[in-house]
Amino acid sequence: MTPARQSVPRVRHNDYGTLRPPAIGAWEPSLRVSVVIPAYDCADALERTVPALARQTYPSELVEIVIADDGSRPPIEVAGARVVRVTEGWGRGAARQTGQLAATGDVIHWLDADMLLAEDHLEAHMRWHHLIGYAVVIGDTRFVDEPGEEGVQSEYTSKTLESTRRLRDAGASAYLSHTGASTSVRAELLRAAGGVDVSLNMAEDTELGYRLAQTGAVFIPDAEARAWHVGPSTVMLREKEVHRHNWSYLGDLIPDLRWLRNHPRRHWLVPYLRVVVAATTYEQTRATVDSALAGTLADAAVTLVGPWGKLTGERRSNLDDPLLDLRLLHHLYAHEPRVVFAESVPATAAPAPFQLSLPAGWVLGADTLAKLVGHADRDLLGLVCVALAEGAEGVVAARFERTAAFARAALFEGNADDLVDEMFGTEWISGSEYGFATAEDAEPLAGDPAKWRGVATQRLDEVKELRAEVSRLTAEVERLTTEPPPDADEPPGALRSFIRHLRSAG
Repeated sequence: MTPARQSVPRVRHNDYGTLRPPAIGAWEPSLRVSVVIPAYDCADALERTVPALARQTYPSELVEIVIADDGSRPPIEVAGARVVRVTEGWGRGAARQTGQLAATGDVIHWLDADMLLAEDHLEAHMRWHHLIGYAVVIGDTRFVDEPGEEGVQSEYTSKTLESTRRLRDAGASAYLSHTGASTSVRAELLRAAGGVDVSLNMAEDTELGYRLAQTGAVFIPDAEARAWHVGPSTVMLREKEVHRHNWSYLGDLIPDLRWLRNHPRRHWLVPYLRVVVAATTYEQTRATVDSALAGTLADAAVTLVGPWGKLTGERRSNLDDPLLDLRLLHHLYAHEPRVVFAESVPATAAPAPFQLSLPAGWVLGADTLAKLVGHADRDLLGLVCVALAEGAEGVVAARFERTAAFARAALFEGNADDLVDEMFGTEWISGSEYGFATAEDAEPLAGDPAKWRGVATQRLDEVKELRAEVSRLTAEVERLTTEPPPDADEPPGALRSFIRHLRSAG
């Protein structure tokens, strides 16, 4: 489902500071909100949290409370809330997804069971959702030991908000502040992102935040959406263990977390960059695809576009088959996990954060993809157009696109490229400067990256040894060039010549 197209306003990058939400208490709401609370054996906490929701300033007729009971014993029953049971899977991901699928509101407001909200908390959230349809609002959560205390933000949240002007300068990493404690999102944007991953029982909020970012979301921390978490979080109590657990799979799911992908050769579930190539001749297409798979950016994948459905299994002439080139390409990449076959160009590269559309017959240099990412990230560009050649029919170009930028542009009426330029920025660059070449002019793919890394290591060791030798010889020269005592022996001839050379060189 694609979210409804927006009229105004349009936010550049994550700088929501251009938006002017109404003051609390000075506006007329109309959207319905579903407060979704995943719960497991926490009836006592809910008896405190749910009644607080009844005291909200947001109109009660526009609020529903959905508790997703993840197998509590005894089953949870709380007055004032609708309880749904998790029947498929278990854990926080399954509970959140069960709750949001049962919800009927225009906005899904996630809430942990052990949260207490200020009376205007929902209203603070909802004013942003009335303003734009692609906001992800993050409440101001303080941690307390007992209800009634002022509390403090987590150290990570405090430092992040301070260093990024409250996420306005956070750019593509704003999603890292998304938590399930008290955040809200339009239901249609959530479902466009694919909902919650039911297989995750920790870090499901971070992974969902990443996919919401690829759907064009703007992340807004609202200081007026006050909330208190009773007791420390699991991260506060067992941070190293939490990271050890979560990082075992987040590297597969969030390619933006580059430090989790330090293995040079392995395959990852979600690619960092997807290269889209329309199949032409066997030789030209193979040259392009192979170059994309051989670069230093190892977590790149290829979508090979062609009429693959025509490759049926009836008897045919092997060498005179009119679909021979297409069939050869399918043979070549059928078992390559980084190549997928598509009948048409995909509408989006999501969840991959980048996509390069490249004409067959053009070859990438070893560092081309890495350089393109670096160029786009310097100014958070949404589109980089690469001029490859110019002829009678115009400019042959490749397109490097930021997934989040084009997803946000799709929320508005108008030309996608113009909208991306407005909200993220666009540049033209020369292909030759970034290592693009024709298949005929390109250097042949050769060598093994692991071997060259080994060679590089050997060379570094040799450099260290040579530097040590230079230091030793320099000390020896300094010693011998000092005024020797009268009875000292002359230095050997070769060393004497070397000393004269050093002296003449100044």
